[in-house]
Amino acid sequence: MNSPHIHIPFERMPEYINLVIQNRINLEIFFKGDVLDTTTPEDVRSLKGRLDYGPSISIHAPFMDLSPSALDPKIRAVTIERFNYTLDLASILGAKIVVFHSGYEKWKYALDVNLWLEKGLETWRPLNLRAQELGIKIAIENIFEDEPSNLRLLMEEIASDNFGICFDTGHFNIFSTTPLQIWMDSLRQYIIELHLHDNDKTFDQHRPLGEGSFDFSVFFNLFGRRDVVITVENHSPEAVLRSLEAISRYGFA
Repeated sequence: MNSPHIHIPFERMPEYINLVIQNRINLEIFFKGDVLDTTTPEDVRSLKGRLDYGPSISIHAPFMDLSPSALDPKIRAVTIERFNYTLDLASILGAKIVVFHSGYEKWKYALDVNLWLEKGLETWRPLNLRAQELGIKIAIENIFEDEPSNLRLLMEEIASDNFGICFDTGHFNIFSTTPLQIWMDSLRQYIIELHLHDNDKTFDQHRPLGEGSFDFSVFFNLFGRRDVVITVENHSPEAVLRSLEAISRYGFA
């Protein structure tokens, strides 16, 4: 299993690039929507050139205001445009996985998960085919889901080894009303990436592992040792170090 990826927004890479290179860090690079508008392929090639130690790279796609299952076709078209450009940049960087948010909010879809699924398939099927041609896997991240059945439905419908789940411990801790055992029983076979961070259930604090209320001992026992990308999602170098120390105690670093 490779060393964990560290989540860094693309616009902050100049701030951290020397630290990244010195420590030969594996990366999850996050592209916000407005950052995509000011980022050219040449900008990304320049970064790739500096990462000459060959790190393992994953990408986090933009998500704010985007809706891959939008009922409004123009909103969905903008979302697909953003996602395709993210794939373009991911391909330049040689990324192995791009993480996208699921976009599911049960109240927004009036509890009609099939409506969300129907519109989402119009986005994900062609996007996954393109990603597969580029040698990139797609991972769908849980956000507001309080239980895993919609994500399981999406996995079953796409039915592709190139299309999986990114399980986010922090989002589970805030939003789930369903035991972790049920999530793992439903999704374990589809998980290709983990986002690891903690919180006290009040909001998405991105604390280091063990500094909130999520039970990582239970989680790692349920999940087991599987060959997936592990990404640490903290917001400072100090917090990242504390998370890496915690992960090493579980034998995953």
